[in-house]
Amino acid sequence: MGFETEFNSVCKFKSEQELYELLEYGRNKMVKSGFRVYPTGQKVIAYAPDNTAVCIVKILVSLSEINFQGEEITQVEMELVRKLTEEESRIQTALAYEMFFGDRT
Repeated sequence: MGFETEFNSVCKFKSEQELYELLEYGRNKMVKSGFRVYPTGQKVIAYAPDNTAVCIVKILVSLSEINFQGEEITQVEMELVRKLTEEESRIQTALAYEMFFGDRT
């Protein structure tokens, strides 16, 4: 059992619905498999399922637990700080591919 760290404050959505709810309502909670460490209280870049940088969010709560099915999960609650401009998104997306996601091929 161990924790996986989300390096350099990357928050990636697995579904378009989760991202839509964040952008529409300004707050959201997502569930990730495994134990992960998110920087509670800090602002991070959030990425869409296609690895495109979308917005800046503030991590409000990060709770890791073993659910009733025996699975390790992490729940992350966040609030929208602001959407990124087109240029900011392009630059952050390019950096993320270089640092986290690997080549675009």
